[in-house]
Amino acid sequence: MAHPSQMGFQDAASPVMEEMLYFHDHALMVVFLISTMVLYIIVLTVSTKLTNKILIDSQEVEIVWTVLPAIILLLIALPSLRILYIMDELSNPYLTVKALGHQWYWSYEYTDYENLTFDSYMIPNQDLTSSQFRLLEADHRMVVPLESPVRVLVTAEDVLHSWTVPSLGVKMDAVPGRLNQTTFTSLRSGVFYGQCSEICGANHSFMPIVVEAVPLEYFEGWSSLILQDA
Repeated sequence: MAHPSQMGFQDAASPVMEEMLYFHDHALMVVFLISTMVLYIIVLTVSTKLTNKILIDSQEVEIVWTVLPAIILLLIALPSLRILYIMDELSNPYLTVKALGHQWYWSYEYTDYENLTFDSYMIPNQDLTSSQFRLLEADHRMVVPLESPVRVLVTAEDVLHSWTVPSLGVKMDAVPGRLNQTTFTSLRSGVFYGQCSEICGANHSFMPIVVEAVPLEYFEGWSSLILQDA
């Protein structure tokens, strides 16, 4: 999760988030080179007193400053399109979870199991332990198996919400009457925090998302325990 005064992104916990971080660094380097070149030209133009009539009207220069930006846009667009297709790719999910947004909590339904559903509320400040995070902890976590493709079906019951977990590279709007789909694969075990990213009313800041990735045998034990309690 993010820490105070952090300047960059959270550490990636899924392949899609890793690709997005690589693309961010790639695009940032392109922007840095363009900015450096533009600044150099501005300084050169302001400081020099020499003129060259060939540069005032030159077909070759016009071709260069038309073709070069097109090439730069291709260098940015092609990796971006690749990541978009990777984000939409969903071949054989091992687990499907339906996330239903309410004002102001989340409900989770594991559609591959019978009666495996629960509500997830934020833990109030007075109930937090010393190791828990304010406004980010939920009383029930969404538990998923490690290194397994997980499909999340996102919708809402009342108003617009957004199911977002930054370290997993997941952000999907929850729209009433519509079922949106996203997917992720956790590369490492751990607890990943997110929050509703769509302004949904007075308590918008108080509906956290907590995803816990565990090895498969622990997930099976957790699901059996939840089914027994149900």
